[in-house]
Amino acid sequence: MVTIEILRKIALSFPEATEEPHFEKSSFRVKKKIFATYDDVNKRACIKLSAIDQDVFLQLDKTIIYPVDNKWGKQGWTLIEMKRVNKSLFIDAVTTAYCEVAPEKLAKLVRPDVE
Repeated sequence: MVTIEILRKIALSFPEATEEPHFEKSSFRVKKKIFATYDDVNKRACIKLSAIDQDVFLQLDKTIIYPVDNKWGKQGWTLIEMKRVNKSLFIDAVTTAYCEVAPEKLAKLVRPDVE
């Protein structure tokens, strides 16, 4: 099981990442743009992915990682069931979300192959 503490540790390890409230959730941002949120009530993270990355992650297990069920999901917002996801998959997904949202210069510090 992945916890908010693990999400916080991963998200805040990225360059210029911050944690701020977002309605009743915690959000993780870079340059004021959200790349992940945490819903404590449902124990779910929500991350921002490109359409291609979202499709790749959905192929793994749609009961653990799946799009938000509305227009936000079509824009790449993807839910992760934190009680069921394995830690390495979760780290990869959050890192991908950060690189999707971060300016290219910052994303390259995390993944040098990002274009």
